[in-house]
Amino acid sequence: MRVLTDDGVGIEITEQGSGATLVLVHGFGGAKEDFADQVDALAARHHVVTFDHRGHGESDSPPEAASYSLDRLMLDTVAVADAVGAEQFRLLGHSMGGMVARRLVLAHPGRVEGLILMDTSPGPVPGLDGELIEMAAVIALNEGMTELKRIMDAFQPLGTPAYEKMMAERPDYVEFNDRKWESLSGVMWATLAREIRDQPDELAALAALTCPALVMVGAQDEPFLRVSRETAETIPSAQLVVIPDAGHSPQFENPGAWLHAVERFLDAQLRESPAA
Repeated sequence: MRVLTDDGVGIEITEQGSGATLVLVHGFGGAKEDFADQVDALAARHHVVTFDHRGHGESDSPPEAASYSLDRLMLDTVAVADAVGAEQFRLLGHSMGGMVARRLVLAHPGRVEGLILMDTSPGPVPGLDGELIEMAAVIALNEGMTELKRIMDAFQPLGTPAYEKMMAERPDYVEFNDRKWESLSGVMWATLAREIRDQPDELAALAALTCPALVMVGAQDEPFLRVSRETAETIPSAQLVVIPDAGHSPQFENPGAWLHAVERFLDAQLRESPAA
């Protein structure tokens, strides 16, 4: 399924299952397939919706920098929910997708029945080197994404023991990451990298949320551990789950523990709202 947004950008969507709608929002440089290993299990009791952000995967990549912002991605997510007929839905956001989900639930709190924030932050990522981000953005725009990938592969900003173990054990995951990278827009990468770096901190605003919330983080995802705890402490209804033996992408690095935590949270939601 393909949805045309109000500014004319095509967003590629997949749907599976029936029941309460669960929208899964991937991170920076990711794709809808970031959740593919888990969709069958989640779709047993949910209408699971995944999509590619603009500038990613099979969605359109407009050439103008003005077409990319975290708020624009939030509007795209709302458009996806509207397109699949979900007035209310459960929402999971991973990394940058969590930043998008945060904006959505703050702007449209009545639409989100349950919120999962996964390996994300309520503002700029702690420890992120702003000068390195700027250098990378300039490379993406002036030298291209192939050159940026060469540098990023050497630097491995999200490398953890869990990530290295998975890369060694799953050569298909290496190929999967390469395919995702080939789809990325350099304009998107530079624009959103700068905004992720410069965004305001909205931690205090999360204290107003009333929907049930789960904050998840990989035990080895050092930049996000403290902010995940702070986020869980700030959202009144939130619980925190730290996934062992996992880094920034626990759905890949420790899939069993990740799925158990997500299903336990969603099952509690279904028990509380059986008509959903």
